[in-house]
Amino acid sequence: MQIFREKDYEGMSRRAASLIAAQIILKPHCVLGLATGSSPIGAYRRLVEGYQNGELDFSEVRTVNLDEYKGLAPDNDQSYRYFMQDNLFSKVNIRPENTNVPNGLASDDAAECARYDAVIHSMGGVDLQLLGIGHNGHIGFNEPASEFPKDTHCVALTQSTIDANSRLFASPELVPHYAYTMGIKSIMMAHKILLIASGKDKAEIVKKAFFGPVTPEVPASILQLHPDVVLVADEAALSLVEL
Repeated sequence: MQIFREKDYEGMSRRAASLIAAQIILKPHCVLGLATGSSPIGAYRRLVEGYQNGELDFSEVRTVNLDEYKGLAPDNDQSYRYFMQDNLFSKVNIRPENTNVPNGLASDDAAECARYDAVIHSMGGVDLQLLGIGHNGHIGFNEPASEFPKDTHCVALTQSTIDANSRLFASPELVPHYAYTMGIKSIMMAHKILLIASGKDKAEIVKKAFFGPVTPEVPASILQLHPDVVLVADEAALSLVEL
């Protein structure tokens, strides 16, 4: 595992964007696994700047997103498809047909999960998977459990995750309680994994995930077993770790 300690959120975002940009330049038709939430916004902003400056070309890039809320339409401003359009896809020259997000309105959970796994398989897997980390150690929406879920599945979100996401909705009652998420197997099959973390509130879980035992009670801890993981975090998120 490689660890980059950056001064603050902007430094973390700059480092993460440079690693993603390097992947695009090295392999223009690469498959990027993408994440949502507040952590990657800065990195996406810098990737957009790279495109606008003529340094990056997204025309052959293909993407698969980690997850999507069950029950939200793509044009819902809290859906992850909307998030990606707003923060990245609409601002670069990526082809719409090359972007993939689970269908939050699917009527058959099992069929949608199988379809999404087939999409990932058809691309030959993910070259670089970007991840954030939840306060309970979830990656994607793989919540703490008694075992590591393997494939794309529909998950009941924990109350802590619902509470954390409620700040983004007009009222707590509007927060979805279920989501489709890429499974741990799909994440671990990515050739390279880039996890970003920022803020003092992430310090405890970063320590548990990367310096504690590997356990499904801390889903991100399984990343310790991946051969090529890069952790990019600011000083606050690494404040409980001696490097």
